[in-house]
Amino acid sequence: MIAWSLFIPACFALNCAPGPNNMLALTNAARLGFVPALLGGLGRMPAFAFLIFVTVMGLGAVIAASAEAFLAVKILGAVYLVYVGVQVLMKAKVLADVQSTDTSVRELMRRDFTMAITNPKAIAVFTAFFPQFLTADGPVWQQLTEMGVAFLVMEVGAVALYVLAGALLRGVLRSRNVFIWLNRVVGSALIAAGGAMALSRG
Repeated sequence: MIAWSLFIPACFALNCAPGPNNMLALTNAARLGFVPALLGGLGRMPAFAFLIFVTVMGLGAVIAASAEAFLAVKILGAVYLVYVGVQVLMKAKVLADVQSTDTSVRELMRRDFTMAITNPKAIAVFTAFFPQFLTADGPVWQQLTEMGVAFLVMEVGAVALYVLAGALLRGVLRSRNVFIWLNRVVGSALIAAGGAMALSRG
């Protein structure tokens, strides 16, 4: 059974990472308000669903092949997760510069989808992250699918949080300190998750 008590907080930290899609949602909300920005932010969902499907298919085939493959993917994934966290911490003072003049919901969704589907790190992140929570007492395909669905659900929550922040904190958003703080929190959470998973068994 998936270790949901570990997966959910670690996954949500990953969902909330201040990447280009989340920064776009934030700035759209500051310009256009809650509803248009929220709808626009959902444009990433089909892209992530497709990337997760590709990831699940590939991981399922590899991990089902041998126990050694499972262990290798798990260890490499934990290392990669720590690496991502360190990178976020090192770049904590780099403010994402995402601007858009589009105002229609359709254009907002198109832009969000394009950002997500063309992000070369997406599959790497899914491939590194999901295996950390696999257990030997359940079908690999089922566990990966359940984690993929959970990821998408929490992604909607992350979009809503960024949009709400953008709509309510328009003045505060002009300060780089907000993004520096957010980057540091997310980076620390990812490092902690990677370390915990590297030391876990099963």
